[in-house]
Amino acid sequence: MSLDTLLNWWADNQRLIDLLINASIETITMVFAAGIIGLLFGIPLGVLLHLTKETGLLANAALNKALGVVVNIGRSIPFIILLVAVIPFTRFVVGSSIGTAAAIVPLAVAAIPFIARLIEGALLEVPSGLVEAAQAMGAKPHQIIFKVLLPEALPGIVHAITILLVTLVNYSAMAGTVGGGGLGDVGIRYGYQRFDAGVMMMTIVILVLFVQIIQSVGDYLVKRVDHR
Repeated sequence: MSLDTLLNWWADNQRLIDLLINASIETITMVFAAGIIGLLFGIPLGVLLHLTKETGLLANAALNKALGVVVNIGRSIPFIILLVAVIPFTRFVVGSSIGTAAAIVPLAVAAIPFIARLIEGALLEVPSGLVEAAQAMGAKPHQIIFKVLLPEALPGIVHAITILLVTLVNYSAMAGTVGGGGLGDVGIRYGYQRFDAGVMMMTIVILVLFVQIIQSVGDYLVKRVDHR
């Protein structure tokens, strides 16, 4: 393809290109905003799930079971149903159920139990001998958490965050079905509803590119923090 041909195509499709750029920015905003909120609540929840299990530092069977039930309920609801179910809460928080800001609310709600279980799994990979050694040296629970458990589980935590962000990219596309904005909205309105296969293919390519970038960066960071 010659430069003139490429420039002509760009000029003829300027509106579509602007639409895809804006939708991509909306998707990135949704994914990372919901991801940050999910991590702020999900990581402490995952740590608490690990600590309160039967052999944990703060063993509490009743609390662990209650937290487990809440997390399992959150994870068992399909995201497309969750989108609709939390509309009243979304309106209360952001004043609307349509748009990028509104889509962040159900994305964050879905992210919290998802990352909590992943963090719990990452902490389970820490050898129990390290915790026992720290206890034998007189370390207090908060010292064990921040100086043993979390540092040793860091590769697994980074991997969990990568999985979360990739999942949120997929969820953000679903949010487009209810006016959530982003690439999913463009794919539905301009691709599916208008029978424009070109637009649909472009949105798919961009979403795949986002996932590849997130996964590649995540894999790189896991290698950097894994000193085993």
